[in-house]
Amino acid sequence: MGIEDFGGGPGAHQTGVLVVTTNDVPGHRVEQVIGEVFGLTVRSRHLGSQIGAGLKSMVGGELRGLTKTLVETRNQAMDRLIDQAKARGANAVLMMRFDVSEAAGVGTEVCAYGTAVVLVPAST
Repeated sequence: MGIEDFGGGPGAHQTGVLVVTTNDVPGHRVEQVIGEVFGLTVRSRHLGSQIGAGLKSMVGGELRGLTKTLVETRNQAMDRLIDQAKARGANAVLMMRFDVSEAAGVGTEVCAYGTAVVLVPAST
């Protein structure tokens, strides 16, 4: 994986939905608030990666296998968030956040959530 694989989710030009962590978007105004949307995924732990991570943690350094899994998991949660926003008629999600927690001790739950809205260009 190159550095480009560790970035954020797809851009609005690819999905038709702008996702930002801010309350507003410069040059635009909120025409309609649709409401909360979220994308959720739960990933189980892979025994091989756990053993490798355990060994790596003894000597230090990045746990690349776990990093890759978490990036893929976050991207899947983002894809589901965007799909839900589009299905509800939104063209943007404001105040997007991630929540990560343990899922019954057998995996990791990642939830991407935010407020789905319809944005329009601001009047000048």
